[in-house]
Amino acid sequence: MKPQQQPLLTSYTMGALTLPNRVVMAAMTRARATNAELTPTPLMATYYAQRASAGLILTESAWVSQRAVGFLNIPGIYSPEQVSGWKTVTESVHQAGGRIFLQLVHSGAVSHPVYLNGELPLGPSAINPNEQVYTPTGFEETMTPQAYTLDQIRATVEEFTLAAQNALAAGFDGLELHAQLFTLIPQFMSPATNQRTDDYGGSIENRCRLLFTILDAVLEVFPNRRVGVKFTPAAFNRGTIQPDESTVPTFAYILDRLNTYELAFVEIVGPRLDLSGTPLADWQADFFGWFRARYNGTLMANLGFGFETGNQLIASGKADLVSFALPFVANPDLVARYRHGWPLATADPGTFYAGNERGYSDYTTFQA
Repeated sequence: MKPQQQPLLTSYTMGALTLPNRVVMAAMTRARATNAELTPTPLMATYYAQRASAGLILTESAWVSQRAVGFLNIPGIYSPEQVSGWKTVTESVHQAGGRIFLQLVHSGAVSHPVYLNGELPLGPSAINPNEQVYTPTGFEETMTPQAYTLDQIRATVEEFTLAAQNALAAGFDGLELHAQLFTLIPQFMSPATNQRTDDYGGSIENRCRLLFTILDAVLEVFPNRRVGVKFTPAAFNRGTIQPDESTVPTFAYILDRLNTYELAFVEIVGPRLDLSGTPLADWQADFFGWFRARYNGTLMANLGFGFETGNQLIASGKADLVSFALPFVANPDLVARYRHGWPLATADPGTFYAGNERGYSDYTTFQA
């Protein structure tokens, strides 16, 4: 089969958007907002516009508020200056013919007083997530957070709402809700970090309540299949949050409820290790097939795929879209390279999270 006839290179209708291909640029932390205001820069506009041939661009995470910050040099979407900076990004991508969603994130307990005016972070319960936070002076261990009050939960949901409104003003085509790894939403989902006894803790339904409350709020701003959600169900983190016996039934519950929503997509990151002998052993034989069988909407898969493996997954029907991270770093013209069978450039890991244009916007297109 010729490259241009491959499943990844076929178009896909996602709500009001028609994606020219199914090669999605995954959200990647690149830490280029090197200014005190955490404002997107013209360099970031160049970077994203260079990759506008992707079927869809998912931006790096953007903090929904100052209280959400938990990593160095990641941009926000909570100030007028940040909205203006992101507007330059979206305009550049749209002028280049692309489509772009903003990923919203809150670090919750995985933050540090250095980012919070000396205050402790907030978490679902006063339980240390035992992760590390990248600060201006290097990595720091997390602390035991203060437990959210109900008023603080409501205020955080409002921060997501305002962030969504700012994203709309900045010209984004949609949003992706960051519900992965050890950030705020997974902290509430995990019984290891959530031991609340109110409506936000205890049962699976209660531990997932924050996810759906935030989702309901941002869908008021971006309706009609313009919001996606990203999960890492099989992420074995270094700290307190780990897959356990409740993980499989939790995601069965989540997918069942998400089937009642008009979402753009659900993005699932696959496992990096063998799941045999873990609480997720039922997923080992056919991981993405399990999610495909339970979710009726657009399913996006992420697991270090290449062109051939991505094509195979689409052809199998187990995903509708495939998101690529590392290949997009060094190959702004990744879709063209896949289409023509051109070789891929190799990224420099030393510039993933630091630097200016070097290792960021200075990768060139292929010269045939």
